Amino acid sequence: MSEDNPTRIPTELQPRQSEIEYDLKNALGAIVSLRATIPEDAFTASILGTERVGHGVAIGDSGLIVTIGYLVTEADAIWLVSQSGQVATGHVVGYDYESGLGLVQALGTLDVPPMKIGSATMIQAGGEVVLAGYGGPDQSIKASVAAKREFAGYWEYVLEEAVFTSPPHPNWGGTALISSCGHLCGIGSLYIDQVLTQPQRQSADGNMSVPIDLLTPVMDELLSYGRTLKPARPWLGFFVSDAESSLMIAGIYENAPASQADLRAGDVVLEVAGKPALSLAAFFRSIWALGPAGTEIPLTLHRDGDTFEARVQSVDRRDFWRSPSLH
Repeated sequence: MSEDNPTRIPTELQPRQSEIEYDLKNALGAIVSLRATIPEDAFTASILGTERVGHGVAIGDSGLIVTIGYLVTEADAIWLVSQSGQVATGHVVGYDYESGLGLVQALGTLDVPPMKIGSATMIQAGGEVVLAGYGGPDQSIKASVAAKREFAGYWEYVLEEAVFTSPPHPNWGGTALISSCGHLCGIGSLYIDQVLTQPQRQSADGNMSVPIDLLTPVMDELLSYGRTLKPARPWLGFFVSDAESSLMIAGIYENAPASQADLRAGDVVLEVAGKPALSLAAFFRSIWALGPAGTEIPLTLHRDGDTFEARVQSVDRRDFWRSPSLH
């Protein structure tokens, strides 16, 4: 996530208008600073903190902002700042936990030009992009698309095709992934070690961005209901690491289904419903394939030399979170 005193991008890595076909100043003007406070008793407070700072991107004339959802999950107060210094409060319109994208509505006037929504299909491995943060060129970086591939996150999260860029933006949360024609193609989510770069195919550090394509199909539902209407995926409330060719439970939310089923950090996951857990993405997909939230999930695990069976009663993770208040 971003810091209160963000690291300045080295001059040689900053985008320059002479190297870009679109209006750089106008594009960067769509980026706002976003600060959210979260109640101390919120479910995600212990993991994500109660003060979250990052960026957002204006995508509508009415002050609609898209950002990465972890910045605003369970937020009870949001402040937005435009490039010209205008300040407005905001509220969470909706959060799609499957994609990880969130929508925020500015409640005051923010004179920001909206960025045109594009598609991650507009950028290809090896192509040049800008990963832009609040603060103009000083907080934006010229980057190359290192890879477009599947991504699995230990918090029960899978993207079919995420976008990986390098070099890394030091204050990545909610940054705008901008194509060579100035369209919004993704939202910055994570810092990643060892992304694959093209064409040298060498390892380097970088960022993962969520394709903006995942927002378009659910936009109307998020604006109307604050959530998507399709059946929620089963959620167990644990963190699973993929290390040394095995899947290991790295942590568990207190009072979540995994905790109630007496799963523990250090347990090795062997099977889901009798089928081997071969990768992190395949493991989560196997759970989701068994049915919607509320489905009982049978797992085979290994602990302290013993193999045992556990049945975990899944839930809708949104039932554990404070819902955004709709206005």
